[in-house]
Amino acid sequence: MSLTLVLIRHAKSDWDNPLLDDHDRPLNDRGRRAAPLIGAWLRDTGINPEQVICSTAQRTQETWSGIASQLPDPVTASYSNAIYHADPATILAKIQQADTSPLAIIGHNPGIGSIAYALSATPPTHPKFGFYPTGASLILRFDVENWAQIEPGMGEVIAFTVPRDLKPESS
Repeated sequence: MSLTLVLIRHAKSDWDNPLLDDHDRPLNDRGRRAAPLIGAWLRDTGINPEQVICSTAQRTQETWSGIASQLPDPVTASYSNAIYHADPATILAKIQQADTSPLAIIGHNPGIGSIAYALSATPPTHPKFGFYPTGASLILRFDVENWAQIEPGMGEVIAFTVPRDLKPESS
């Protein structure tokens, strides 16, 4: 049996209001365009998450909404404050508690990029992987029976992308 994990950094957020709390920052226009592109990429890759654990931040919730708009059968995400600016160990603990696959985690750097690197047996050669920019998305596959069995270095990279690699669908 294998399990599939998608690690997504939120799309580009808006910094126009310096008085807005970080947790409440929405996506900017570029981020609102990028999130559906990530969703279309997941759909075209054959990934429709059956479980989504998302940070409670506004920008991660909006990212999931944009992604979900492109999926054939999107699930309702569960929102976890523990994922908001979480370190890799916290994200791994959340993954290990999951109960279905494919699983998607939507979070923030540096934690989401760090756990993506740690879980990959061989990191992708994409030049942006080490930076894990906004919207970066990694699909990993694990040959285990349940999420509690995964450990760093066990994930086979299936695909990695960033929004700049993706093209809007033409009308």
